[in-house]
Amino acid sequence: MICNLKGKRVILREIEEKDWIDVHRYASQPIVCQYQPWGPNSEEESQDFVKQVILDTKKNPRSRFVFAIIEKEMLIGAGEINIRNFTNREGEIGYIVNPEYWGKGYATEVSKLLLEFGFETLNLHRIFATCDPRNVGSYKVLEKIRMNKEGRIREDLLLKDGWRDSLLYSILEQEWISTNLY
Repeated sequence: MICNLKGKRVILREIEEKDWIDVHRYASQPIVCQYQPWGPNSEEESQDFVKQVILDTKKNPRSRFVFAIIEKEMLIGAGEINIRNFTNREGEIGYIVNPEYWGKGYATEVSKLLLEFGFETLNLHRIFATCDPRNVGSYKVLEKIRMNKEGRIREDLLLKDGWRDSLLYSILEQEWISTNLY
C-alpha cells in the first residue's frame, strides 16, 4: 500500500531513500532530539533511519507508516503512525518538524492527517501518543487535535541525562467521528 495524504498546506508522502539528506537537516540538531533517546544523528544514522523505514514498508502485515512532510516541495519533517495492536485495533502517532517551521501549525495539521488515516484507512479503534512533559509544544498539539490526556507514565524512557516521564494522550474512533474536525 503506497500512501499519500493531502492537507491544506502539506502533503504527506512515503519516505524515499533520497530523503535522508532533509531528514538529517533536522535530526542532526540537538534541539530537535532533546526529549528523545536518539540523536543528534550522524549522517549514517539518518541514512539508517530512512533505510529502516523503507524496509518496514515491505513487512506483511505492515504496522509502520512513516511520511515525509512536504510543504511547497520541501521536506520539513516526518509524521508516523504505528499499529501497536492489530487485535485491539490500536495505533500510535508521532511527528517531528524542522525547527525552522515550529509554531506554525504544521505538527497539528500532520497529526490530524495521521488520525484520519488511522481511523479511516487502517480502521483503528484507539490512537495514542506520548510526549515528554517538558515538551509544551508537543502536548499542546495533542490537545488541539482533541486527544484526551490519560495520565503520566513514570520513568518509561531512558535518555542520555536520565529517566524521562511521558504524558499519555489518546482518542477513540467514536470521539474522532464526533469532533467534526475533519
